[in-house]
Amino acid sequence: MEATAHSRFQRYGTRKVGQVLKEIRGKSVLEAERILPMMPRICSTMVAKAVRSAAANLVNLASKNGHQINPEKVYIKSCWSTMGPMGNMKRMLPAPQGRSYTFKRKVCHLTVVVSDERVTGKGK
Repeated sequence: MEATAHSRFQRYGTRKVGQVLKEIRGKSVLEAERILPMMPRICSTMVAKAVRSAAANLVNLASKNGHQINPEKVYIKSCWSTMGPMGNMKRMLPAPQGRSYTFKRKVCHLTVVVSDERVTGKGK
């Protein structure tokens, strides 16, 4: 059985979120919750919330189907982040000689899939 959690339109870069996800992919949820607060990236709090939400979704889904799930046996099956829209987040930066440069605020979408079975191969 597996459950997902989505965290969309987050103000973090996709690449930096991916670096955090690479560290927790394939591990148990309890181990990921121990690792994430010690990560040097600010986006690790957002990833921790998504992992907790996915685990809660799995427990809720299992209770609806009449199953019991041990929290120690919940694993992160796969997790990934994709780039969100940047068209509406354009900002201006002062530049030399009275000009202005545009830069875009980065936005990402995060998806976490948890399962009650241990994953042997690498996920997405």
